[in-house]
Amino acid sequence: MSTCTAASRDLDEPLAGTAATARTWLLIEQPGPWGAKALTSSHLDPEVGRALEAAADGTGVRVALVRRPGRHADRHGPARHQVYVAHTTPGNTWLRSTTVDAPAELLQLDFAALGSGDHGGFGEPHTGAPLALVCTNGKRDRCCALLGRPLAAELALSGEQDVWEVTHLGGHRFSPTLLVLPYGYAYGRAVATDVKEILDAVRAGRIVTRGCRGNSAWDRPGQAAELAVRRAAPENGADALSVIRTAAARDAQDAPRWEVTVAHTDGRHWQVTVAQGASLPPRPESCGGALGSPARMDVVAVREVPAPRA
Repeated sequence: MSTCTAASRDLDEPLAGTAATARTWLLIEQPGPWGAKALTSSHLDPEVGRALEAAADGTGVRVALVRRPGRHADRHGPARHQVYVAHTTPGNTWLRSTTVDAPAELLQLDFAALGSGDHGGFGEPHTGAPLALVCTNGKRDRCCALLGRPLAAELALSGEQDVWEVTHLGGHRFSPTLLVLPYGYAYGRAVATDVKEILDAVRAGRIVTRGCRGNSAWDRPGQAAELAVRRAAPENGADALSVIRTAAARDAQDAPRWEVTVAHTDGRHWQVTVAQGASLPPRPESCGGALGSPARMDVVAVREVPAPRA
């Protein structure tokens, strides 16, 4: 039986502009099994999970559960939970960590401040390796377990220090999917050799664009536009580019279209035209799902333009 991942790969569906959107990620260690909606269907107290979802709603914060690669006994969790918070907006990227006795303690956080990039002294700066988060939640889609778990295990066995399984990164059909923090770039169809190259680049403050879905700090037109500028400039500095404006428009067929302005820290600016298309022929967006035509972000033009006047 064909999988959603095989169909997407065989049809060469583009990856750019498909990353989950979040300026800030809150990651909570929770071993054991995960359900399709892990915050309310795992060994995390479902009332706490619902409260965390409500607290994060509309703030730019995305909450996810993580666990170490490997076998997971059906137990209710560690004595303490590792917690990470990462902000992904270029120019203010940071990654901080702590441990808590109970995830309910995290309800005291100022989620609006976290989403805007103010950590408020949470935890301590994470000075180790970048976090490599591989989606392995087979209850959402079997491809995430069948392809993600072996990738996470291989990375961990190879000596990568901060590899975690994560509950959901979106885009099952691009499995194995990967998110790298603190910079927030997501990848699809990942293989271990490519991931090691990606992590080596991040340690040097650089971004690999091959296989990249986009930076979670931007909306999907912005993700596609920023990656297009990285390739056209070319530019691989992690904090070099920012999406400063996205103006919605419509084309002659009334299809969604955007003019996205991307700025470089050296003062250069680009205008990128992004049009929403439909991936054809229809294919399943997840295993067992109905056939559909997922939206795709097509870059129509990339033009360097004068910097806007102050």
